Amino acid sequence: MRFPSLLLLAAGLAMDAFAASLCKGLAVGSLRVRQALAVGGMFGVFQAVMPLVGYCFAQTFRSWIEQVDHWVAFLLLAFLGLRMIAESRANTPEATPQDGENRPFALRSLLPPAFATSVDALAVGVAFALSGTYRGILFTVSVIGVVTFALCCVGVYVGNLCGMRFRAKAELVGGLLLLLIGTKILLADLGVLPGG
Repeated sequence: MRFPSLLLLAAGLAMDAFAASLCKGLAVGSLRVRQALAVGGMFGVFQAVMPLVGYCFAQTFRSWIEQVDHWVAFLLLAFLGLRMIAESRANTPEATPQDGENRPFALRSLLPPAFATSVDALAVGVAFALSGTYRGILFTVSVIGVVTFALCCVGVYVGNLCGMRFRAKAELVGGLLLLLIGTKILLADLGVLPGG
C-alpha cells in the first residue's frame, strides 16, 4: 500500500474516534492542552494496537484462506464502511455532559470509547494480513496511531468550539474512504487496477 493510500485508510479508521473526541470536547467548558493530548493519546494507542492484534491473528490462519483473501479483505472493509455511512445517517445521540459524566478525561472515561472505536481497526488488521497491502505492519500501525492521535486532538478542540455538527459528516467521510480502499484492494488483486 502506498503512503497516500495508507494516510487515507488511517483517516477513515480515525473518524469514529474523531466523532468520540468531539463529545469529549463538548463535555468541558474550558479545555486544557493536556486534556486534548490525553484523548488523542488514548485513542491513538488503541487504534494502533488493534490492527496489529488482528494482523497477528490472521497471519496464523492465512494459509487456510489464501484463495479468497482479497474477497475477505474487501468484504471486511466494505462492511465497516457501510456501517459507518449508516451510522452517519442515523443521528443517534452521543454522550454529553448531561449524561452525568463528571470526569470525561479520566482514564475510566476514556478507555471504553477508545476500545469501542478501535474494534473496526482490529478487522482492518485482519484485512491487511489477508491482502498483503501493507508496507511493514509496524510502520502501518504507527501511521494509523499518529493520524488518529492528531485527528482526535483536533476533534476535542472542534467539539469544544462547535459542538456536534461535524459528527455525522466525519463518519460519512470515514465510511466512504474504507469502501474505496476495500474496492481498490479487490480490483488490484483481480488485476483490474495496478497493485499498491
